[in-house]
Amino acid sequence: MERIISENAAVSDLSPDGKVEPTAVSDETLAKSGFYWRERGGVKVLVCRPLEEAGFANGFSTRLGGVSNLAGGLELQASADGYPVEGELNLAGFNEDAGDKIHENRRRFLAVFEAPYRLALAWQVHGDNIRTVKNAEEAGDSDERADAVISGLEGILAGVKTADCVPVLLGDPENMAFAAVHAGWRGTALGIVGKTVEKMRTEFGTDPTSLIAAIGPAAGCEAYEIGHDVIDAFAEKFSTGGKYFRETRPGHALVDLHAANRDQLADAGVGAGNIPTAPFCTISRVDLFFSYRIEKKKFGRTGRLLSVIGKGRKA
Repeated sequence: MERIISENAAVSDLSPDGKVEPTAVSDETLAKSGFYWRERGGVKVLVCRPLEEAGFANGFSTRLGGVSNLAGGLELQASADGYPVEGELNLAGFNEDAGDKIHENRRRFLAVFEAPYRLALAWQVHGDNIRTVKNAEEAGDSDERADAVISGLEGILAGVKTADCVPVLLGDPENMAFAAVHAGWRGTALGIVGKTVEKMRTEFGTDPTSLIAAIGPAAGCEAYEIGHDVIDAFAEKFSTGGKYFRETRPGHALVDLHAANRDQLADAGVGAGNIPTAPFCTISRVDLFFSYRIEKKKFGRTGRLLSVIGKGRKA
């Protein structure tokens, strides 16, 4: 069971009159975190600089610069609440948006990169299965149930879809293998990010100490309240699972999935200095990102972000 402390923002992001005050992140703060913005044609993408400097094209999408409108006839309310209601870059969820719009949004997203790429995705199920893309024919959307995609192919961007869950991009500079991981609370409890590191080691010879692991925008620990089912799942899997929770009321707590995944990466052998973490909470920054927990309740549907990584290429 889970709920949001505030319907529109983290508790610390509310002004005295109850309006949303999104936490500002300066370019300097962003740079210190290891990220910067890239914009093209109205599309805004968050890029991890250490991954890019290691030879990996990468990006965490935002909701800006597309052709979708997911407010479901509630445009005036959405606009008043701070949501962009026109030109949304929804990149998945064919059951909640028109296919032609999603494909156009993907075209625009891929145009941000300096060379042509094909996406390699999976049917995500909040589990710990890992999909390996071994040839170009396996690129694209897939019916394979998995929550991580790994590859070493040229011209491929491994990607995961999120709208509050934690996206993690892994790059192995020595073997030029890469992975995209979707880690919600279930995937985090199952240890999917550590299992992906191990899969890269067995399939590509990856040395975890050389990995760069970028953690992208996700629901933050100031806004994401969960119930006893999540607390129990962590207690069962991790002896120190309790440190990721801050109690709010009996049987409920705020959870820090960013910290949980950082620790799992460290336990897998990734150096602490090689885990840049984006300083954004998707729940409190609906002006930039889709948030399932906010928008599904408010509008009955929400968009999906894409987080992608592949070998750098020249146009």
